[in-house]
Order: sequence, then structure tokens, then C-alpha cells
Amino acid sequence: MRPSRRAVLTAAASAAVATAPTAAAAAPPHHRLSTGFERLARDGYALLAGQKTGVVTNPTGITREARHIVDVMHADDRVELTAVFGPEHGFRGTAQAGGSEGRYDDPATGLPVYDTYLKSGRPLADVFTASGVDTVVFDIQDVGARFYTYIWTLYDCMEAAQLAGKRFVVLDRPNPVTGRAALGPVLHREFATFVGRQPISQAHGMTVAELAGLFNGEFLTEPAPLETVPMSGWRRSDFYDASGLPWVPPSPNMPTPETALVYSGTCLFEGTNLSEGRGTTRPFELLGAEGIDRSWAAAANELALPGVRFREAYFAPTFSKFQGKTIGGVQLHVHDRVAFDPVRTGIGLLVTAKRAWSGFAWRPDHWIDRLTGSTRVRTMIDAGADTDEVVAGWQEELAAFRRTRRKYLLYR
Repeated sequence: MRPSRRAVLTAAASAAVATAPTAAAAAPPHHRLSTGFERLARDGYALLAGQKTGVVTNPTGITREARHIVDVMHADDRVELTAVFGPEHGFRGTAQAGGSEGRYDDPATGLPVYDTYLKSGRPLADVFTASGVDTVVFDIQDVGARFYTYIWTLYDCMEAAQLAGKRFVVLDRPNPVTGRAALGPVLHREFATFVGRQPISQAHGMTVAELAGLFNGEFLTEPAPLETVPMSGWRRSDFYDASGLPWVPPSPNMPTPETALVYSGTCLFEGTNLSEGRGTTRPFELLGAEGIDRSWAAAANELALPGVRFREAYFAPTFSKFQGKTIGGVQLHVHDRVAFDPVRTGIGLLVTAKRAWSGFAWRPDHWIDRLTGSTRVRTMIDAGADTDEVVAGWQEELAAFRRTRRKYLLYR
């Protein structure tokens, strides 16, 4: 008797399970997630009916078929798409860190593209007014860290939409490093910059739609006329690979979801004279400087930080700090991403780097204070505090932020 097709498939599936990677290494099974854009399109763009629409987006604004939402909307008669607004790195992503594409007409669609980078308040409101749109839509993939500038593009655009009298619609996407918890120090208002406009924690554990609600409810002087299109099928414990969505680097130095996993901790090295791995294929996973040897990796491993190990590493950045020079340092290897705490890890690496390398120095402009949100981290480390002492220093303000954050969470 020939086995049935179902029996063959069942046997194949059982064999695949038997040979699958261990639970710690394997990606979780996909469950069907729909992004805010997918839900908007499925509803025939009813939310945008009769509205001249502009979209704030970048290369991450794609469908699961890897088509850009601007191209999809432009080809659909059910929506009147009349403008695009590009953030840092630009709408099509042609600019490096600290750059944008400027004002131009998109060759693929003919749509006017307006530059939002480093614009806020009335100047940005004037851009929205000049574009002639009725509704501004926001769809950009975030990575979960306070100092990743797209969430402050969101904030600035919400404020400008209110000033210009425009509707504002946020299409939600996953937080790639989960929405389980807020971590790290909370920004002090006197340290507000474009890498942190308002007092939220260093790793916020929210989606962009949740952040939009928080901004409207807690920080904007006059709330924006906000509407959100949440995801369906997303759980707070999900990492990005559970989404089934393709990963598009949100910026040139965020090549993989694994980069995002460590970024909210190791980006602190931007505030030091060490390389944060820019100019390598593993930015924010490789850290180092001239004169560092194996002692740093050894000291970092002695901390026994949960979920991560450190390997002695040597690399030569192709740009940024130490361009073209072979330097020593560490590479992070996250072996348990559920247990891993990126902010605590970043602090532990700062503490051990300062002790292991006599050449350690903060950037002269004290950029570390802008990244951490106050002088506390820098001054405690300079005073000889260990990792536990530094982390203990922000627990009270973090607890207060977590209570506020809870009111704006949309998912379980």
C-alpha cells in the first residue's frame, strides 16, 4: 500500500523537527502578523478616503513582498498619494548617518519628496503646508532605542501636523527587540536633543503607534489629530524573526535584527574614543581601539552578564573611527536573547573598557550625556562605580516611566 501524501508530509515534518537547531538557537515559529499598512490596504484605504495624503517613510516602509508602500499606494486609484517626506538617510535611503536627500522628485513615481531631517516646529509645519496634503501618514521601522532618531522624527512630525492643521496617521510595525520591558536610564529634559526629545527610557520597549500615543498624551503641548492603525498578530514577547517580514536596514549601520538587539547598549560607545564598529560588517557588535588587547574581553566575561559572551577581536574599520587601522577589542555574541539585557551590557562594557585600557576617554563634547540622558553614567564610571552601582542609579526614574508607559500599550 502506497503511503498517502499526508503521511509523507507528516514524516518529513517529524524528521525536520528531529534535526532542528536547539531551542536557544532556533527562531520561533511564524504566526501571521499584519502590519498597520497591510490592514490599511486590506480595508481599501478607507481611512484616507477623500484625503490628499503624504507619507513620512524610508526604505523600511515595505510590504512582506518587499514592495515599497509608496510604490503600492501610488499605483492604487483608491488612495490619493500626493507627497513623500524623507527623514535622516532619505526616503530611498541614499544618505549616510547625519545626512538626507533634500528636496527632489522621485524618479519612480514622479511624486515630490520633501526633506524633514533636522526640521521641527513651525519650519516643518510649513513643509506640510507647502505640500498641500490633508493627511500625513507615518510608516518607518524603529529599532527600540531612545537615541534612534526616527522616533523623534515621529514626534516632530506630530507636533508639526498639529501646527499645520493636518491629520496624522501612524501605521504600526513591530519593535524588533520585543516590547517586553523598558530598560535603562530616563532622559533628563535639560539633555534633550534629536537623539532624545523627551524623558523616555534608553530602551523603550514600545512600538511606534504606542509611542505616538505616549507623545500625544504626555509630551506634546497641543495633541496632534492622531489616528493609529495597529498591527494584528503581534505579541510583546516577539522578536523580529517571528513576524515573517523581510528585514530592511533602517539605516546604513543597522544591517540586521541582531544589530538592533545590541544597539540600545553598545551605541553608548559613540560617546567614547573607541570604535563602535562603524565601517565593519558588524557595527555595534564589534567595539575596539588601538592598544586594546585580550584583557578587555576577559574582564567583560568575568561580569557574567546574562545571555552574552565576549570574544577577543581585531578589525580594521573602512570608515569612521580608526579608518584603515587594525584595532583590538571585543565582539559580542548573544547566546540567549531572552535573558540578554542590552543596556546593562553596554554599561558593563564601558566600566571594563575604562579599567582595561589606559587610553579610554569620553568624547570631549560629553556626547555620552546626551546618549544616556544625564551626567550620571559618566560621572559614576569616572568615580569608580561598578556595573551594578551604575544600573541601580536609574531604577527609581525607570519605575516611574514604566508606570506611565503602561497606559499606552496596545498589545499583550
